Amino acid sequence: TLRDRAFARIVRGAYHSTCAFTGLRIVNGGGAAEVEAAHIVPVADNGPDSPRNGIALSRTVHWAFDHHLLSMRDDGVVLVSGHLPGDFHRLVRANVTLPADSRLRPHPRFLADHRALFKP
Repeated sequence: TLRDRAFARIVRGAYHSTCAFTGLRIVNGGGAAEVEAAHIVPVADNGPDSPRNGIALSRTVHWAFDHHLLSMRDDGVVLVSGHLPGDFHRLVRANVTLPADSRLRPHPRFLADHRALFKP
């Protein structure tokens, strides 16, 4: 839908099409960045299509985030589940890269809701 596309465009733009957890900006052969706009609290769980409920993630990181195997503290420190393979720790940074504009950064309420489901 138009709303979904606007959410994705704003979130990807806020992070410069770069995965917040890995710092990687992967561009495909057609010139498009392979980063997804992930909802912190899913729309199915009444999460809004607000940029404050979004974060740019690569596909693998998005999967782990959606399964609550990755999360983050309000200060940007990355939380990695012990259920992920040890090599996964090398993929993600210690701290996420957040947008310079504080109005586009994840809202603490959405992060708290996500952390409540985190699987240490």
